Amino acid sequence: MQVDLNADMGEGAGADAALCDVVTSANICCGLHAGGPLEMARVMRLAAAKGVGLGAHPGFDDRANFGRTRMPLRLPEITDLIAFQTGAAQAVAQANGLKLRHFKLHGALANMASEDADLAQACYAAARAVVPDLRIMVLAATAQEQAAKALNAAWAGEIFADRAYNDDATLRDRSLPGAVLHDAETAASRILAMLRAGAILSENGHRIPARIDTICLHGDTPEALALAQALRNRLAAAGVTLAKF
Repeated sequence: MQVDLNADMGEGAGADAALCDVVTSANICCGLHAGGPLEMARVMRLAAAKGVGLGAHPGFDDRANFGRTRMPLRLPEITDLIAFQTGAAQAVAQANGLKLRHFKLHGALANMASEDADLAQACYAAARAVVPDLRIMVLAATAQEQAAKALNAAWAGEIFADRAYNDDATLRDRSLPGAVLHDAETAASRILAMLRAGAILSENGHRIPARIDTICLHGDTPEALALAQALRNRLAAAGVTLAKF
């Protein structure tokens, strides 16, 4: 079995360099919910030097809340927001002789898109209008996946190492107990169980069949590096190969 391991980077958390030695893909902040142009360029160069795949990671223009507060924007506004951030990431990559491989939504915008296929499709269409060959990283078995399929876009199904799930494959709200996992061994055991089952396992024990191409952990959490290392070690011990999708 082969799977990709991705992490969100360029958000000012400080663990990016160490994470690049563990993960195989990097979702790089496009400068609105965190980070900025210099951080984007620095992390792209760092990740590329380690052979890590580069992806654009846009969210709401909401630095105060790290892009994790829902905003009621209209679809034309969402289109402009995504086009701007994808274009910025593409420009920085090109200026450094690098190539964007994938696209992944951040935070509240990602959660909203996992519930609303029209919103997800608007985001993905906007990104692909700027970089047509981007592979879309979707929250597996949600409206994001439906939207990518509707656009006939190449996509990768993603599950989370450090988040709990609802029964519809959406992520459990961060404000609820147990929504964010902090113990590395617990997270690693849970991911291995999902890979073996070929399914997302919800907080309530519900089994949701899913195509799993990549596993995410959040680079902004204090446990990010420990989670990444534990996950890589456990997967390797179980015969799972980590490689870019």
